[in-house]
Amino acid sequence: MINDSIKKLVTYGLENGLLEPSDKIWATNRLLEALSLDEYDEPKEEYKDIDLENTLAELLEYACENGLCEDTVVHRDLFDTKLMGLITPRPSEVERIFAEKKAISPQTATDWFYKFSQDTDYIRRYRISRDVKWKTSTEYGELDITINLSKPEKDPKAIAAAKLAKQSGYPKCLLCYENVGYAGRINSPARQNHRVIGVTIDGSEWGLQYSPYVYYNEHCILFNKTHTPMVINKSAFNKLFDFVEQFPHYFVGSNADLPIVGGSILSHEHFQGGHYEFPMAKAEVERKVIFKGYENVDAGIVKWPMSVIRLNSSDREALVELADKILNLWRGYTDEGAFLFAETDGEPHNTITPIARMRNGRYEMDLVLRNNITTKEHPLGVYHPHAELHHIKKENIGLIEVMGLAVLPSRLKSEMEKLAEALVNGADIRSDEVLSKHADWADELCKKYTFNAENVDSILKDEIGKIFAKVLEHAGVYKRDEKGAAAFGRFVAYVNAR
Repeated sequence: MINDSIKKLVTYGLENGLLEPSDKIWATNRLLEALSLDEYDEPKEEYKDIDLENTLAELLEYACENGLCEDTVVHRDLFDTKLMGLITPRPSEVERIFAEKKAISPQTATDWFYKFSQDTDYIRRYRISRDVKWKTSTEYGELDITINLSKPEKDPKAIAAAKLAKQSGYPKCLLCYENVGYAGRINSPARQNHRVIGVTIDGSEWGLQYSPYVYYNEHCILFNKTHTPMVINKSAFNKLFDFVEQFPHYFVGSNADLPIVGGSILSHEHFQGGHYEFPMAKAEVERKVIFKGYENVDAGIVKWPMSVIRLNSSDREALVELADKILNLWRGYTDEGAFLFAETDGEPHNTITPIARMRNGRYEMDLVLRNNITTKEHPLGVYHPHAELHHIKKENIGLIEVMGLAVLPSRLKSEMEKLAEALVNGADIRSDEVLSKHADWADELCKKYTFNAENVDSILKDEIGKIFAKVLEHAGVYKRDEKGAAAFGRFVAYVNAR
């Protein structure tokens, strides 16, 4: 049985171009070593169209039964990544092939690298396919919704072991280049099958990789090979455009550089991009703006729940200069009437989430105004999902959600299934320990709809999408009303006056 599984994995490597025919014996012997086997009798049966998930499951069962691997999700992930690393080409070979493909076209290169990252199981296709995805129509266009199920949940044993594990400063974080080929440990994922493409950005060395938990098509990460903190400045704008000039079929954006409104890893400079048109990119400019001295830059306020200034020009330098001016003035901008404060007690609050793309051969950048001030009423942030929406979305609003894709917690899948049953059957939701958080929302829904088994799922999905639109409105620094429009206009006038 184990010999069959080994042959299947080697065959998989050959089928997907990870191995050449001359690598077959070498790869087999590497797998024998990892599985503590001294002998191998190659099965006569010929395999094809290998199911990777099942093959790895067979190898993991053998490893667990023979004391090579603890039977937990974390240890299994460490071990099967080790096995995949044994059939993954070296970084130099990956970069060589990418360069050959890029000489044909940038898209040819990224198409190949994206497939490669899935074939090596760095992106686990079979887990990503479990994510729940849909679209909801709103006044801002269709919003993308996903319930993320691809990140495996750690079991209690693994969580306890991670707390006791020795802390290490290598790699410094999950984005560091030193993760390439790293074996991992109980509190850090294995990366033997991880490969990165080197790119030059603004004269410095950066790496291009894909996210292992792709939330949209070709969800890539561009990171500085030097572990350096996130910062949004003129240099960041130039870096974004350096990337889209090299890969014009991709967009790229950055999380903001302050807590609450920033990303989860502010300690390492990085951007996120991909081959996907987000809802925000489809949104139109609802009010044109002319910035004095930058008449060659088309500008306007975007019809979007958050506060977005869009700049578009054939002159990259002029666009970057204007973006930098807006950023610097926004950082120091206070408008007490709109409850916007540049700082309180020395803590800065204003920053920007920028997104860059090429559109019809012209440079385009969306500047999303952010503010992270907190109050007693809103301790997690005034411009953050408010408490009445936390039953659906409590986490920070980062780059991906700013652009119109909700990444919702995995708990919602089972909760919505249970809530659907309760709504159809008229059950007492408030007395249910799991569902009680949704009770007020459910009461409102019952006033609007008559639920049955045929319509309940579609109604819940549609209403969750509408809640996401409200979440984005809460994250916008200017309200979507006349008073908010006037306040936004004051900031534009402020920029023009300087």
